[in-house]
Parts: sequence; C-alpha cells; structure tokens
Amino acid sequence: MILPVIISGGAGTRLWPVSRETRPKPFMQVQGGMTLLQSTLARSAALPGVSDVIIVTNRDHHFQSQEQLEGMQAALNGAKVSFLLEPVGRNTTAAIAMAAFMAAERHGGGTLLLVLPADHLVEDRDAFLKAVAVAAPEAEKGSFVTFGIVPTAPETGYGYIQSSGAWKQGAAGAVKRFVEKPDLERAKSFLASGDYLWNSGMFCFRADGILAAIQRYAPDIYAKTQESWKRSAAAAKDPRAVQIESELFPQTPAISIDYAVMEKADNVKVVPSAIGWSDIGSWRSVSELTAPDAQGNRVVGQAILVDSRDNYVQGGDRLVAAVGVEGLIVVDTPDAVLIAHRDRTQDVKQVVDKLKQDGHESARLHRTVHRPWGTYTVLEEGRHYKMKRIVVKPRASLSLQMHEHRSEHWVVIEGVAEIVNGDKTFRLEHDQSTYIPAGHKHRLSNPGDTDLAIIEVQTGSYLGEDDIVRFDDIYGR
Repeated sequence: MILPVIISGGAGTRLWPVSRETRPKPFMQVQGGMTLLQSTLARSAALPGVSDVIIVTNRDHHFQSQEQLEGMQAALNGAKVSFLLEPVGRNTTAAIAMAAFMAAERHGGGTLLLVLPADHLVEDRDAFLKAVAVAAPEAEKGSFVTFGIVPTAPETGYGYIQSSGAWKQGAAGAVKRFVEKPDLERAKSFLASGDYLWNSGMFCFRADGILAAIQRYAPDIYAKTQESWKRSAAAAKDPRAVQIESELFPQTPAISIDYAVMEKADNVKVVPSAIGWSDIGSWRSVSELTAPDAQGNRVVGQAILVDSRDNYVQGGDRLVAAVGVEGLIVVDTPDAVLIAHRDRTQDVKQVVDKLKQDGHESARLHRTVHRPWGTYTVLEEGRHYKMKRIVVKPRASLSLQMHEHRSEHWVVIEGVAEIVNGDKTFRLEHDQSTYIPAGHKHRLSNPGDTDLAIIEVQTGSYLGEDDIVRFDDIYGR
C-alpha cells in the first residue's frame, strides 16, 4: 500500500507578511480557494488505493490542520488522516523516521511511504499520479526514489539532481549526485547538459528500507526516534493524533533526509517529473501564478496602477494604488505591508529576522489570530488599552484563566455566551456585558450552535498575550 506522509513544517519567512509563525505557509491560499496543505491532501488522496494519510506537524498547528479537513470529505475519497505532532521541529530525517515507525507498526514494514512537503504546489495532478506510478514499483524493490522536476529555466533557487545519463520521462533513472543551489552560470550549464533535474524534496520508499538506511547512516537519529516513537505510542490517548514526547525527540539531530540518507545511499533513483511544480519559495514564485496584463503587471485584489509595469500587487480589503513604479512586489495585509524589488524577494527573511530581534509581534501573529476555539482580531490598541473582536466556535470554550495585569470588558454582539466570572456563572445575550477585574478567574464559552462574537476591551499596565495563567483547558494547553 502507498501511505502519503505530508511534512507540514517550516515558517515560510520569505512569504511574510502572509506567512507567519502561528499561521505559516501551508495554510496560505494560492489557487482555486484551497490552501497549500489542502491541495497536497487532495492530491495524495487521489492516488489509487490510499486509505490513510499521515501529517507530521507542530503541536501548535494541530487544530489549524484539523480545520483544513473540514469540507474535504469528497476530496479525501474516504482516506483517514492521522497526525504526528512534534513538540519542536527537527528537520525531515526525524519526521520521516517517526512516520516510518508509525507506518511499520500499523501497516507493516513493506508499506510504501510517499513523502510530500505540505507547502509545494503541483498544478498537473494527472502527471503527478503517473510519476508516482513509475516510482512505486522501484520503491517496492528497495530503491530510494526521489522526484526530479524537469527544469524549465536555469533556476538558482533550487538544488539539482544529476542522473547517471540523460533522463527520460516515464522511467526511473539512477542518481549520480545531488548538487546544492548553483550560481547562474552553473545553472545554465546544468540545463544545457540534459542530465540535471530540480530537486523537489518528494520521495518514495519502503518504511522498513528507510528505517534501515537511517540506522546505517544516521544511527543517533535512529536510536532517539525509535525510543521516542515507543514512548509516544504508549502514551497516545488518540491514535489519530499522536503527541510526540518532549524528552528525547528535541535531542534528535536536525538533519534533512537528503544529507542523512539520499546523498549516501547507493540505490537512489529519480523519476523525471513535469507536473507543474513550484516550491512557492518567494513572492516572485507566487507572482508567477497570476497572469500578467499588457504592461506585465500581476494583480490579486483591488489595485490601480498608473504608468507602472512588471509589478505584482496582492491587496486585501484596501485599494492599492501605484504610480510610475516598476519591478515591485507589494503585499498588503491588515497590519503590515511588504514592498520589495522583485529581484530581492529571497531577502524578505531578513525583515522577519529584524522583527524577531525587536520583539515585534507581527513576526509571529496576524491581526486575526487562530486558536483551537476560534479567532480573535485586534481592532485597535494604544497606551494601556486594546480592543478585540473574539469569535468562539459552536460548543467551544476558552480556558479557565486569569490575568495579573489587565482587566477586561466583554460585550456580546452575536450569539449567546456562557460566562464564568470569579465565583459566578451566568449567560449573556446580544447587547449584554460583563466586567472582569484583574486577578479574577474567568472563562468564555459558546453553548450554542452558531458562532459567538464579543467585543473585548482590555485595560491595564501590560497587555501582552503572555499575561495569562491557565487553570483548566480542554485543548491541553
């Protein structure tokens, strides 16, 4: 059987301000209304005979990943999704090892793992299915198969795979070597040679085979992940959402599967693939998904461009206007605007690094922040006050909590709220309110079948999100 393993990690810092730490790149909508994670799930479930899918992701992204499954029943074709939840990211070798231990225990060592990044785009699904059909028999025989993307340009942003001879679509070839991202001249020579492909980071191999290879080439990773899986599986309360233990796994060396195994093994094959692939690694990559107008401008959302050419503008609720500019990337979000030259989009990461150094929340959070129980949106803030719109999903509840430095005023604007405020429990309806002094235990719940929305006004000497003491939480935070 083929078992897709979707690796959903990484911060996607080059795609700030849309991709942020608490809602990273896999949750970005790119085309057709689906997020990258949803698109990867649908593509995986379209493979013949797929009954299970594993998503390896951070614990903090579990609830958002679960939300991605809502409304996808038809696209999943009956496939069940299980989660491996990492306490910290330790790169792809550790993630793949944990998934392989899970697969071997539940389905047998001969299970074929199809490893897919959650944040890549594949536009030609039929070609993808054909490429997997070529890879699977090779993997069943014990080869470690990677998917090489047929190059369309001398790209310097990708690693390359050199095949042992001129590659041929529809057939797997032996891999001669893996090559790091080249400069432009080397990339041109790779393209001209006819035996180089882009390294996609997608793989297919047997569970027992990759575990044996990790044990051989990266024994420390094997030993730690083997014991980590035993502990995690034994403690798992939900077999569909296994929390990886927090003692051994964070000690595991953080090494990619390319370095740990693929570059060392002698039975590696590559399937040349023309599947409409992009790793969506920068805003320039994103811009190329939108057709240009006569002036070379690409626009998503509302924009007016005057005497301007070769720009990409992604707007939100506001109108974006540009006059007399050329070669720019403009991305507008409710709380941050990115303006970059299209040739410098790889350097957006430096903006995020600077925000983190300055302790700025926009490196981590959007104005609208997703939580297991719903969302909150910061409407306005200033010295000693902050206003939020809080939306609680039906039958959901915030934690029983307390704040040391702030008081809160709640006004219900939609739905019915169940409130714990100190030693009192009561309900509030539209246009009713309550005041929660600093130091009071309190909880907000939605007992209804529709969304609850409130306006929260915070006042106090410190209004940071870390001013919270939780006493009880149904989400285990």
